[in-house]
Amino acid sequence: MSRRTVVIGAGLAGLLAAAALSTAVDEVIVLERDDLPDGPAHRRGLPQGRHAHLLMTGGLAAMEELLPGAGPRGRLLAAGAHEIPLASGMLAYSPEGWLRRWRRGGPHMITCTRALLDWVVRRAVLDLPGVTLRRAEARGLAGDAGRVTGVRIAAGEGETHLDADLVVDASGRGSRLPHWLAALGVPAVRERTVDAGLVNATRLYRVPEGAERFPLTVVQADPYAGRPGRSGMVLPVEDGRWMVSLAGTRGGEPPADPEGFLRYTLDLPDPIVGRLIAGAEPLTDVHVSRSTSNVRRYVERARWWPERFVVLGDALARFNPAYGQGMSVAALGARVLGREARRGGVDVPGLARRVQRGVARPVDAAWAMAVSQDVRYPGVRGGRPRPADHLVAAYTRRLTRTATGSYPAAAALWDVTSLRTGPGRLLRPDTLLATLGGPALPPAAEPPLTPGERATLRALERAARVDA
Repeated sequence: MSRRTVVIGAGLAGLLAAAALSTAVDEVIVLERDDLPDGPAHRRGLPQGRHAHLLMTGGLAAMEELLPGAGPRGRLLAAGAHEIPLASGMLAYSPEGWLRRWRRGGPHMITCTRALLDWVVRRAVLDLPGVTLRRAEARGLAGDAGRVTGVRIAAGEGETHLDADLVVDASGRGSRLPHWLAALGVPAVRERTVDAGLVNATRLYRVPEGAERFPLTVVQADPYAGRPGRSGMVLPVEDGRWMVSLAGTRGGEPPADPEGFLRYTLDLPDPIVGRLIAGAEPLTDVHVSRSTSNVRRYVERARWWPERFVVLGDALARFNPAYGQGMSVAALGARVLGREARRGGVDVPGLARRVQRGVARPVDAAWAMAVSQDVRYPGVRGGRPRPADHLVAAYTRRLTRTATGSYPAAAALWDVTSLRTGPGRLLRPDTLLATLGGPALPPAAEPPLTPGERATLRALERAARVDA
């Protein structure tokens, strides 16, 4: 008997869900209401698409499992993406000072534009047998409170019904999940929103000659200072470009004008981002986005949930993009879906419940990291630090301070922030001992640059002064 699944949304979460289901069913139909570009270009429906995106180790590993023959890592690198080792290939100024760089191994991340990533994944998924893309708008779910049987899609002036053995809502931030559930008679799912008022501002630059191998550079926001968080990043992307992304919480928002953009970089807790780009050639205007709140739907806790219906990606939980976790969480969620579907089929009772509970684990980890920081900024809406949060913050600060001069502490931070392991990694005996012992090396007074990188930075500053 032929099995069909329908995935709503052709963003990253939807495409990876389609890949996950392709080995468990005969047909996967991906519905997308927007026109998709025929190449790596920005598209509608992706409000954060022009800003920095980081594909962390955990998310990349999940993608490689979902697309074993397609090799998304290899395709991305061949198209110009960069693979950054966190231990040695990143300059990071944390709230506790500069993190040292180490020659030892550790997790890697992929950096490129979101347009390139989506294009590479879309081509790989649509090459899979049984997967098709249909341009159509989903209007709602068919079925009842006990079981979803398909999707209602727009057809001319009316609607038509597309039958499915399983439906996946991966329609992103614009998901109409609450309305669809209400129409089926399913009780409302509890939601929580934590909004620090973060604004993103991004501009692309041509990498200056001689700076092609300069490390990824990030100045992190400080959630403990009692003032708005302000951060900046210089991210190498494809085609010899730097993506420079700034972020500021309510009261510390970056400006959209070019002169103000540069001033903002120089006024960060460390001015290195501004020092790098002051003389660089801008390639675009400044793009600003404000859709950055953390929103969580607790589907896994719902007392009643219909069979054969799953929610993934931003339709389930979205995070302040400053933490770079959304894509990896989507990939990890799709991996859970694929494993459960292959284990017993898409139409076995209880599948949807098991998937939602499994997906909740990576969501919980990313949510805790994002919200525990955001609730500390002035003017945050939807949350405030609880007594337990103060204890967690005290330990996290001590761990971060230790990580400025301790490889074991730094490795623990990288493993958790890259979603390579869960938060329990921070409480392992070796991590606890390192944290209690404090940094083995004194704080770095300046960025940990190699002699060649220091010479490059001086040359960029000289060129900027000449241009000025």
